[in-house]
Amino acid sequence: MCHHCLFLRTGLQEVNRAASIQHALAAMLLGQDDAVALTLAGFSIGMDGHDRAAAFTAFEAALDISPSSALTYILGSVILGWGGEAERAIEWSERGMRLSPFDSWAFAAFDAQAMSHLLRGRYDEACRAAYKSVQANPAHSITYVQLAAALAKLGHLDEARAAAARVLELQPAFRYGRQFAGVNCAPALAEAMGGALRDAGLLE
Repeated sequence: MCHHCLFLRTGLQEVNRAASIQHALAAMLLGQDDAVALTLAGFSIGMDGHDRAAAFTAFEAALDISPSSALTYILGSVILGWGGEAERAIEWSERGMRLSPFDSWAFAAFDAQAMSHLLRGRYDEACRAAYKSVQANPAHSITYVQLAAALAKLGHLDEARAAAARVLELQPAFRYGRQFAGVNCAPALAEAMGGALRDAGLLE
């Protein structure tokens, strides 16, 4: 997970992506009886390795061990969200939050909801979810990406530009095209967000 965060937040360097995948594969091999290990490994494989099928094989194994693993549902919802599976992403995120309402990963569940509502054109709901994510983790740059897109879609350009400025404070090298490629963003979601982020002042 450390290498995953380095990959997505410090310039999408291949060395970090490769290390994330390498350690995830080791974790899946050595942690077959550990739901947390399987969940974190599956997340890295899905996000950085772009192998969502393998990610959900790991998530299902984690849920076999621990059916009430909120972390599994929350991180699974993020992969579903970026993959464009909006309704399933919302379902998984809500299930994770029901299992653990004050989870330290709650921001990720709200992120999944925000991008899923964006994809479906529900911009007010996307804003609400993004604001909840900001409240849960105000230092998470991607939340402000989704907030900026939703606000721009609603025509609130001053607020959208303020959210975009916060993205660049937290992640100065951010470019949405590179970020979308890094997480293998579904084309429909990239299209839904791209123009709005440009309107908010972010560069591709």
